[in-house]
Amino acid sequence: MKFGISLPPFGEYAEPRYLAQIAREAENVGWDGFFIWDHVMFDPTFHPIVDPWVGLAAVAMNTQKIRIGTMVTAVPRRRPWQLARETVSLDRLSGGRTVFGVGLGEPPQWDYGFFGEEQDAKIRAQKLDEGLAILDGLWSGEFFSYKGEHYQLEEVRFLPRAIQTPRIPIWVGGTWNKHKPMRRAAQWDGYFPLKWQEILTPDEWKVIMDYVNQHRTSTAPFDWVHGGATPGDDRAKAAEIVKPYEEIGVTW
Repeated sequence: MKFGISLPPFGEYAEPRYLAQIAREAENVGWDGFFIWDHVMFDPTFHPIVDPWVGLAAVAMNTQKIRIGTMVTAVPRRRPWQLARETVSLDRLSGGRTVFGVGLGEPPQWDYGFFGEEQDAKIRAQKLDEGLAILDGLWSGEFFSYKGEHYQLEEVRFLPRAIQTPRIPIWVGGTWNKHKPMRRAAQWDGYFPLKWQEILTPDEWKVIMDYVNQHRTSTAPFDWVHGGATPGDDRAKAAEIVKPYEEIGVTW
């Protein structure tokens, strides 16, 4: 099992130099991943927020081994072709350490609504699926075109490619007991189920894993990403918390 830190890049974490500093400290003491949320507007308190790609670029330049990425990017409120450029640029800058977490984006009333963008979950889900198909096509470095309900691309070719092959890993985030995010995750490289203000139990994880595995068609490695917390000053207690998840196959 690998261990990562997930931070909301608000307040003091909205400073790219500070993010870079604490990411290096995390790497130095043995963490495997450093992830930040991706928001334009999280709530009406209007606190400082960093652009994730600028923040992660600073992190990439100040670290050498630790995995970095967004947890998660709301693909429906970003242009997929711009994301293709940003993610590949970060992957090359980091030496192939990028993980791309994706989802619908929450809370829609602020992250979308303040800017007059689409809040309907069904439409955002359609745009997420189309956006992922476009990203996968553009990341290939081959000529690619796309005709969807929400996006259309003439035949183009995006170079350079990312360092990672066959692609930058895509981890899909979603509500833990909804089947649509699970089926979406089964098409990609990992699943990050979310249970609002609660921690998923190992038994709940078993249900999730069974469902996702039923819908997977690939035998490639797949990451199961658990959101939780361990004490920083009690290794025995931390190991006790983690062990049941490790035993059932959670990878992060």
